[in-house]
Amino acid sequence: MVERRPAGLRHSIKKQMAAVFSLLMMGTILLCWFINNFFLGEYYISKKQNAMFATYQILNMAATNGTLSTDSFDIEFQKNCGKYNINYILLDAESKTLKTSTPDYSTYSQRLLNNLFGENAEHQKLLETGEKYEIQIAEDDRTATEFLEMWGVLDNGNLFLFRSPLESIRESVKLANRFLGEVGIASAIISAVIVYLISRQITKPIEELTGISERMIHLDFDAKYTGKSRTEIAQLGQNINELSYTLEQTISELKSANNELQRDIERKNKIDEMRKEFLANVSHELKTPIALIQGYAEGLKEGISDDEESRNFYCEVIMDEAAKMNNMVKKLMTLNELEFGNEKVEMERFDIVALIRNYLQASELLCRQKEIEVIMEAKKPVYVWADEFMIEEVFGNYFSNALNHIAGKRVIDVKLNRHDNLVRVSVFNTGEQIPEDSLPHIWDKFYKVDKARTRAYGGSGVGLSIVKAVMEALNQKYGAVNYDNGVEFWFELESAGEKVDDEKGMETEESQNG
Repeated sequence: MVERRPAGLRHSIKKQMAAVFSLLMMGTILLCWFINNFFLGEYYISKKQNAMFATYQILNMAATNGTLSTDSFDIEFQKNCGKYNINYILLDAESKTLKTSTPDYSTYSQRLLNNLFGENAEHQKLLETGEKYEIQIAEDDRTATEFLEMWGVLDNGNLFLFRSPLESIRESVKLANRFLGEVGIASAIISAVIVYLISRQITKPIEELTGISERMIHLDFDAKYTGKSRTEIAQLGQNINELSYTLEQTISELKSANNELQRDIERKNKIDEMRKEFLANVSHELKTPIALIQGYAEGLKEGISDDEESRNFYCEVIMDEAAKMNNMVKKLMTLNELEFGNEKVEMERFDIVALIRNYLQASELLCRQKEIEVIMEAKKPVYVWADEFMIEEVFGNYFSNALNHIAGKRVIDVKLNRHDNLVRVSVFNTGEQIPEDSLPHIWDKFYKVDKARTRAYGGSGVGLSIVKAVMEALNQKYGAVNYDNGVEFWFELESAGEKVDDEKGMETEESQNG
């Protein structure tokens, strides 16, 4: 069995793309910041050393060539020193100042002589030593700042000192790092947004295809891919469209064939089951009356009793059992017609109040004999849509059921009420409740809650099954409800349009039987 994936996406491609790019960019920026922070200063110092050495070579060559005092050399040398932020002083062998770029030449001169004689060595860090020069990091005692220094002797015997403040280098590194961080973060944010927007355009057709495939999983083939691009995704979308069409046609054909086969199987099974059930139930129900008829008929034949009264009793039993069998067979035939759909439903507009009152009038004598009080307050016509003959059968079964199970105050209450566009007819009788576990089964053929009592009044166990078949043929609801003092059976019919709320005896749906 194929494992179904979760309905919601856990990881979106566009989010992944934006996240990966952002992480890569942030990682690159952090790496650059780390390298700048820890290595840029050293790199600057290294480059500054190279610049000082190049400046030393220029100065030494000019001293050797004798161009040291020319204007052209001064201009080029000043440009070079200005370019690399190098201050210098040049002394002759007698410590006289020949050239300088700083007005504080005395300090530079003293610094050069101190270096020459090895003073303040504890405040110096030697970086490079040549045959005639040294490069070092030295701390100025007055300002407590560090300088990169190069000092030594030219080939012509002149002394020189180059100085460049390291503080400017370190400040440049800090500014570079700060600039890199701020620009990097801003660039990462802007780039992430741009990548996210671009990825949305890239993944939009993928999301569309995902939605189409989701709908195809639920056999919805109406969605089609509508992309117009010429990419691989568009080609995939067209293939999915063709697959969707093919699947829809194939499934439609399979469903049609399967439905037809299923109907044939169900029809055959239903007929077989109904035939078996019918034969079994009829055999069971007819066994008792046939045995009674046979027994009493044999008694009459053999002359068990000679008196007229006994013979009349035997004949009455035989006739009563024959009538019960005849009644049951009629009901079974009616039920069989309904269940097999052979009984045609004739929908007509009729007055349900008149139908019920006619039935009650015909049963008046029987009710008086059994000392039963029948209550029906509805008098004005109430028109409904249904098969009048079938509804009379339904009401008759409900009323006969009430007559046979009445007890207590011996009251049968017939009510009509309306809700929405339906009319509900209910028949309530005082007496014992139906056990709750039996309520779902009372509509089954030959089901009897109290078999001994049903046998006593000649019940067949088919009446409520006929009610079920009729109401299902009419596509209307029916049911039974237990109350503290009895049981109510009800059915609903479609109203023919008259307002029944203000009629005498009409009640709302929530009315209770007292």
